[in-house]
Amino acid sequence: MENSTAYNPNYRLQITIIGLLFAVFGFITWLNSILIPFLKKSCELTDQQSYYVATAFFAAYFLLAMPSSWILEKLGTKNGMAVGLIIMAIGCLMFIPASGARSFPMFLTGLFIQGMGLALLQTAANPYVSIIGPIESAAKRISIMGICNKLAGISANLLFGAMLLKNVDAIQKEIETATDANQKMTLLNDLASRVELPYGVMAVALILIALVIRSSSLPDIKEKTSDGGEVDTALSKNKTSIFQFPHLLLGALAIFTYVGAEVMAGDLITIYGKNLGFSTDTSKYFTTFGLIGLLLGYGANIILIPKYLKQETWLYISALLGIALTVTSYFVSDHQAVACLAALGFSNAVMWPAIFPLGIKNLGRFTNTGSALLVMGIVGGAIIPPFYGWLYEHHVAGLDFRSAFMAIMVVCYSYILFYAKVGCHIGMK
Repeated sequence: MENSTAYNPNYRLQITIIGLLFAVFGFITWLNSILIPFLKKSCELTDQQSYYVATAFFAAYFLLAMPSSWILEKLGTKNGMAVGLIIMAIGCLMFIPASGARSFPMFLTGLFIQGMGLALLQTAANPYVSIIGPIESAAKRISIMGICNKLAGISANLLFGAMLLKNVDAIQKEIETATDANQKMTLLNDLASRVELPYGVMAVALILIALVIRSSSLPDIKEKTSDGGEVDTALSKNKTSIFQFPHLLLGALAIFTYVGAEVMAGDLITIYGKNLGFSTDTSKYFTTFGLIGLLLGYGANIILIPKYLKQETWLYISALLGIALTVTSYFVSDHQAVACLAALGFSNAVMWPAIFPLGIKNLGRFTNTGSALLVMGIVGGAIIPPFYGWLYEHHVAGLDFRSAFMAIMVVCYSYILFYAKVGCHIGMK
């Protein structure tokens, strides 16, 4: 198979372009942690309703991942990425009429459109990084991309948190004490309008990046042999369907549980902090602490993989750490509980970088379709958070927001533990 050798002449340029795209992923995705508390207040939502921000955003991955592989096949990698960026820009522009109407369904539509564009980009970028070099060191390369992703996410949280959530608690008190319906409506409309300028600017930036990608020399991913045939491996040679690869199917479920856990620990940490009694002005920074944990974890990945640890071994250790931090967060004080949730960023850092290459390992000509199936697993971010909200808001089995959090996270990390130890090896012989 032609891997890094096929692209070495422009390797640095390719990595730089993909790094820019991963920064875009991070900036857009991690804004959800600010949008959840913002829309909860401006659209007067319950906790569970506000979690539909994640549902609308991540559901697009499930619906668009397989079509994305077909689109990329038809348009090519470069053109497909440019189209994905344009779609995301359209989703950002949807926020302008949504804020004017203060319509939560319109906001969700904009988020779904953004997710559509990201599904296309993720389907293209992740296998690109995985196969551009040896698969054994793919987790290291994806971790470098993750640093670009999380630095952009930190910037997004600090910038948009300052713009959207500034003095929001004081405004909430004004809204609650307003005796005149028109005054209350004016306050809510003013709050909702805060998204118009930043999302308009972001739409313009995405269009400009699309033009840069379109005019670049980024090559398409074409896994071909020297005689032009499709690449096969010993494992894929006699296979006729991606459903004949157990390690891939189990990997898709591992992505499902990982993304659900990361959204729980990252996007919901602000609401979790509010339920612990922290003000919005304080809790809006909690996601940034989690992102710093992720950055530290990516640094550990780069140092450890594959020189000192195999990616599946580090994944196993990280899942154990995730369980330990989750259980500890239930028994400690409020500040310590938030610290445990932020530290989950460290344990989550290896999960996508390791699960993705383990899932597509030895797929041969099924690599692109297998990658799309793994991307579909991102729908875990759409399902698990609102399920969590439903559990504690309805006190199912007597669970409150802390015990429900622990129960869900322990299940997610336990499955990832299984995948790292057993699942990634099933069917590989």
